[in-house]
Amino acid sequence: MSRPQHSKEDVVQAAGRLFAERGFHGTSMRDLGDELGLLGSSLYSHIGGKNELLVEVIRRGGSMFQDLADEVLATEVAPAEQLRLLIRGHGQIIVDHLDEARSFLNEARFLPREERTVVLEMRDRYEQAYRRVIERGVAAGDFSADRDPALMAILILSLLNALDRWYRPSGPNDPDEIAAGMFEFVSTGIG
Repeated sequence: MSRPQHSKEDVVQAAGRLFAERGFHGTSMRDLGDELGLLGSSLYSHIGGKNELLVEVIRRGGSMFQDLADEVLATEVAPAEQLRLLIRGHGQIIVDHLDEARSFLNEARFLPREERTVVLEMRDRYEQAYRRVIERGVAAGDFSADRDPALMAILILSLLNALDRWYRPSGPNDPDEIAAGMFEFVSTGIG
């Protein structure tokens, strides 16, 4: 009986699932091989090791968030609408790409120093997008000038990032309802 053929993409996706479910340290190369029906030696024909897989999964997650921010910042809509789009998009990424998002949000601390620095820069750039939108909203009079945009950005992202811990597709709220509720909550707090 022959074993199935897998691409590097299959290996990265399986690693993302396992890292999201079990964490980086809770996932072994043997676990990954079992997930794919491969022997450990076959895995190394696709990748250099577990750290390489973590880097790839996290970079994919970070790129999705940054692509969202770049797209929203390029729009010509009011700051409040940009914030709504950021919140909705962030939630949609978590719902649609839970494995990559969860790994980006929770497993970066296990990266080697150089890669961890790159990820922290990605996170800072993404957070800066929220700050810019809030600063624009303050300037336009949409948001309160009494609020610190840096703190508001951190609080909003903390709220959004918790979504990966409690959202369940079978739950009572669909992603659009959750995004609308989060936007209403956030906009009331900074309005």
